[in-house]
Amino acid sequence: MTPPDLRFRPHHFLCVLGFAGKGYSDRFTANMARIVRGGLRAADGDETVIEVVTASDDICAPCPKRRGARCDSQEKVARLDARHAAALGLRAGDRLTWDEAQARIRRAVAPGDLSSLCTGCQWLDLGLCEAALARLHDQT
Repeated sequence: MTPPDLRFRPHHFLCVLGFAGKGYSDRFTANMARIVRGGLRAADGDETVIEVVTASDDICAPCPKRRGARCDSQEKVARLDARHAAALGLRAGDRLTWDEAQARIRRAVAPGDLSSLCTGCQWLDLGLCEAALARLHDQT
């Protein structure tokens, strides 16, 4: 089997959708920008294969909160992952392209759903993800 281009925890699918250049540290933000702008939002992003994982992923790699395969906020992250996996129908080992992921998000997550789906996320109040979700729905 061909290795995936990226590995994401379930909640990172929506984080990537809402990314707007902010992050936990300069290294984290640069890595996220490289993933989002250099891969997923590039012309070939629709062919980028993402594998669902249950531990630290490619986004977590430079995060100052990462501790090996876990996070300083592991319980919160696990709850976010569980809610997102259930909402998006994701399981560890699933592989999908970014286009397929966006189609799933469009089908499964309506504008306004993030207030419950992302409860506990420090970025929620900024409204970046909600705005990105609305834009995704407007594309249909």
